[in-house]
Amino acid sequence: MNLKQVYVSVLMFGVAGLLLFMYLQTWIDEQHAESEENLKQQISNQDIKFYYTEEPKRASNSQKLDRSTAVLSETVSSQAAANPFLEMAASLTPELSEEQQKIKLLLKQFKQVNVSPAMRPLNKSFIKDDRWKATDEVQEKRRAFLYNFCKKYIKENRPLIHLMRMVSRIYVEDKHKLLYCEVPKAGCSNWKRVLIVLNGLARSTYNITHDAVHYGKHLKKLDNYDLKGIHMRLKTYTKVIFVRDPMERLVSAFRDKFEHPNSYYHPVFGKSIIKKYRHNADGEALTTGSGVQFKEFIQYLLDSHRPIGMDIHWEQISKLCHPCIINYDFIGKFETLEEDANYFLRLIGAPKDLTFPSFKDRHSTDERTNSEVVRQYLAEIPATERQLIYDFYSLDYLMFNYSAPYVEP
Repeated sequence: MNLKQVYVSVLMFGVAGLLLFMYLQTWIDEQHAESEENLKQQISNQDIKFYYTEEPKRASNSQKLDRSTAVLSETVSSQAAANPFLEMAASLTPELSEEQQKIKLLLKQFKQVNVSPAMRPLNKSFIKDDRWKATDEVQEKRRAFLYNFCKKYIKENRPLIHLMRMVSRIYVEDKHKLLYCEVPKAGCSNWKRVLIVLNGLARSTYNITHDAVHYGKHLKKLDNYDLKGIHMRLKTYTKVIFVRDPMERLVSAFRDKFEHPNSYYHPVFGKSIIKKYRHNADGEALTTGSGVQFKEFIQYLLDSHRPIGMDIHWEQISKLCHPCIINYDFIGKFETLEEDANYFLRLIGAPKDLTFPSFKDRHSTDERTNSEVVRQYLAEIPATERQLIYDFYSLDYLMFNYSAPYVEP
């Protein structure tokens, strides 16, 4: 074989491999989008209602789960069925055997990050006393609830999700073998400070500025690694997620991004929202994007034809961290943030003088977004839209055992 034939063979091999990879990625994205759309349609058909009352009554978790059985039935075909990628790989010439192996490896990664047959027990070798006994009992109940929820309702038919997308919000701390999935408006700024200290890049969380946390290049994400590195860390590292009541998280995001000067969210999101949802908007509002009202923000959130896409600060946790695909070892809640975080730091053997910071990252003089603040904002919108917000975040409510905000007596 002369040099020209070798060159042509290599070129054809590369083109075929590229086309195969593009087809694989496109098919996965289409399946994921179809699954999300079907799930949304099923959620919209459920009779899960809440009402704004002076003295709201909480719904029991068993009621919510019973009403949501049909909601959480996935419609994607079983992975055991014929796979178009493997069929396509099998039809290629023998010269593509190496490319076939790459495709099979990639498919294997998708299968291996699914929920394990059993929960992995937490390593509690660093806990030497009974101080954390109550916190540990709560943690075990949360872990068991999420695991059993996913096992019962999501079952085996999970949508295929592009691996890099699935791990794109996960931060890596190799020294303590820790993976942290970032959920904005659930203490993520202070968690990043903690990760910076754990990495040995700072002595104290109190000396790390907001810009250094969010715009510095101090922390590494899981999607920066190759497939082998990603799989190894998912399998062996301690995976942690901190969540928050979805309605509180939504209101907190709105207050932070639209009620204070912001050089990104006002011109990028604000202008689009005002242009589409405000009748007779004046020139200044259309130019600056400032002054978005909560009811306009909700119209944007619920619009299937949004003028601008979603943002991580109000995206569903189920889409940010994929808790029914990635088996998280520790589930913290914003409502018990310091207690949970400090217990977790002891679990992983963090330095004894490192505690979770209690200060508010920005707008420190503002009242924290709590249930009463949420009630005030929800009073601005109709009951039908309040119901649709719950529908939008219903998976987050159910996965993490949050009570529906305001339920019919």
